[in-house]
Amino acid sequence: MIIGSVGTGCSSTGTVTRPPSPSLVADERALALPPPGGPAIIGVVERSRGNGLEQTISLATTARVSGQNHLKIEFYGADMSSGPSAAFRTIDEREILREAAAAIPSVRLSRRNAFLQNTYGPFAYAAGRSAFGDTCIYAWQQIRAGTTSQGIGRNFGMIQVRWRLCDAFAGEQQLLSAVYGYTITGTFDGPAWDPFGEPNRADSRLGKTGYPIYPADSAALGGLSMGYAGGIDPRRTAAMTSHPSRRSARPSQPAPKGPAQARGPSVPSPDQVARQAAADPSASAQPNETVKRPAVTVPSPETISTSRP
Repeated sequence: MIIGSVGTGCSSTGTVTRPPSPSLVADERALALPPPGGPAIIGVVERSRGNGLEQTISLATTARVSGQNHLKIEFYGADMSSGPSAAFRTIDEREILREAAAAIPSVRLSRRNAFLQNTYGPFAYAAGRSAFGDTCIYAWQQIRAGTTSQGIGRNFGMIQVRWRLCDAFAGEQQLLSAVYGYTITGTFDGPAWDPFGEPNRADSRLGKTGYPIYPADSAALGGLSMGYAGGIDPRRTAAMTSHPSRRSARPSQPAPKGPAQARGPSVPSPDQVARQAAADPSASAQPNETVKRPAVTVPSPETISTSRP
């Protein structure tokens, strides 16, 4: 026993290792990005697993409800590390609703039954409003090829996506625009684990007669903006909109009395010209020239009426 213990101790390297645990990574290493316009990324926590990788991407928020906005993405595939593997599971309706309630505990969410689909396929969500007036949604999506092709294990990878979004100024449709417009930047190493499946073929009607194609008559939902681009503060924008008097810092001018007068160059009347010349004779162009009042004839209303044919 003593000899065996000594042999075991001599065979170990004694290297200090770090067990797999969540770690902060740079924002540029996020496996998914929100759409242009927001919400902004404020931190990325990554966890390695035996059969994949998981990231929780924290997002900016203006809501007063407790909790942090985030985009969670999980990649399930082949063995990637020595850590514990995650269960390879599909979406369960009851479990998803429990996830939503845990992510936004103070808001009563209602499951939306409309069929929705973004670039990566179908997704679903639940929405509600907090006691403070914040709009909240919890969206989920599973990205996986519908059928396998060219051998066992083809398109066997899977991606799970979760959105938790609450905002004090954005509506439900604006929050949904983030789910429509986000981009997945991560991928699997090798085509056998591609979760997106084979690319779609072109529409058979393209290039044929009898099938006219017209421009879209309405903008896509993904064109909606959450208003975070360019450093705009949604709270300040809303306050300025609700109080138009605060838009300008210039003091208000007293309103002129009497009827409104058109703005433009001021033309002095003949009486004003004569009074100015009498007060300042040196203003004349010639020393011996006398100021003459121009003859101005203003017809009376009777003259105007009698002069018409």
